[in-house]
Amino acid sequence: MNWYGLVSDFLLGLEHWIIAYVAAINFFQLMMMVLGCAVLRHYHKRLGRVERDALWKSALLPPVSILAPAYNEAATVRQSTRAMLKLRYPNHEVIVINDGSKDDTLALLTEEFRLYKSSRVPSGNLPTKPVRAVYESREPIRLIVIDKENGGKADSLNAGINFARAPIVAAVDSDSLIEEDALLAGVKPFLEEPDLTVAAGGMVRAVNGCDVRHGRVTEITAPHSYLALCQALEYLRAFLGARVAMSFVNGLLIISGAFGLFRRDAVIAASGFAVDTVGEDMELVVRLHEMWQEKKVVYRILFVPEPVCWTELPETWKVLQRQRNRWQRGCFESLWHHRKLWLNPRYGAVGMFAVPYFVMFEMLAPLVETLGYITTTLGLALGIILPQIAFGFFLVSVVFGILLSMSALALEELTIRRYSTVADFTRLCATAILENVGYRQALTLWRTKGLIDGIRGKQGWGKMERRGFGRQPEQPPQSRAA
Repeated sequence: MNWYGLVSDFLLGLEHWIIAYVAAINFFQLMMMVLGCAVLRHYHKRLGRVERDALWKSALLPPVSILAPAYNEAATVRQSTRAMLKLRYPNHEVIVINDGSKDDTLALLTEEFRLYKSSRVPSGNLPTKPVRAVYESREPIRLIVIDKENGGKADSLNAGINFARAPIVAAVDSDSLIEEDALLAGVKPFLEEPDLTVAAGGMVRAVNGCDVRHGRVTEITAPHSYLALCQALEYLRAFLGARVAMSFVNGLLIISGAFGLFRRDAVIAASGFAVDTVGEDMELVVRLHEMWQEKKVVYRILFVPEPVCWTELPETWKVLQRQRNRWQRGCFESLWHHRKLWLNPRYGAVGMFAVPYFVMFEMLAPLVETLGYITTTLGLALGIILPQIAFGFFLVSVVFGILLSMSALALEELTIRRYSTVADFTRLCATAILENVGYRQALTLWRTKGLIDGIRGKQGWGKMERRGFGRQPEQPPQSRAA
């Protein structure tokens, strides 16, 4: 038996299949970027200052409860809480959930806002870890602080939902900053179609490199570190392309945990956020799709590009590796738990398009790309794969990647245009090229390991370092594990 010939045929066939697979991923992403461009340019013209002011004065605006889980967030919790309280919205309350922090999170909140024990009782019945106490502020502000035993982010959100009073809850990260008018834009779908809108997510952008004063982003600049620049570019690709397009066909499967709005009754009916996954944000959205599709009623789960949440991106490879491993595990857990949706016409566009797309091009993509690197290297070393075939893999994986990143930058420039200086745009353009060598391969390997860890049932979040907001150049940065 000619083993060499069999191996050669296998590697060549595998290489051609991988090239076709990666080309298909990039083609679909490029098509979604084109669709996202059309939708985003139309949307960008919808809400001007006059409309925003009229919306703010409307008596029909629904109350909103902002839920901010906090675990060891002493570095940022005071500023982010102040920023949430000062949001330009006529009727909202802020609920900070201290999830058994081991640092000074609760003490700082107590001192900053003059907290006292409240008599508020829960109106929801979602199961959570025991709540030790509920606090309110002596100041004339609508702030609730829940102190509970540690149970994780999903458990904290469920506790916040139990104590919330508003029909809409906004799940946010306590270490993120929400723009002043973000709630106004975020609730617009609920105001326009209150019976149809189940959930809506906003845009998440990198606060790294920006000037932050008093809990507000006062000057927007691109991140200074290479690692944060690569992530900022990723966020633009993800939000301005895929999420806009998926929302357009009502197939949005992810609403970022950093900023998402939900109908409270819908979340309670769905039994709240799942505590047995690290991807609680995605899992809840997929579950809501499943429930509403089974009810055979018209509904909407939307991405709204205008409301912006600023979040701190990891600036060390170690922390970024933990984050991407967790994201990939969460993606696998959500899709596998709801595998009955896969190619199931009963669930409409969600079952026939959105879920299969995520399975093929999000969940399995890093594994296939890793296999591509191994196959190409081995084939070249053994003289089985010709250089022109290897160049084909390089072409579809790298050149297409540069094209997608440049398209995202062009879309940002033509519509939202938050990075207004030539220096910022130039740095991002350079990053769009450089990220494809080193950074992309590292992400692929981390996500592959995350997929394997998800299959193995690995749990846990890992540590996240926070530097804090409002840093001045002459001040040393803070470091805090979370």
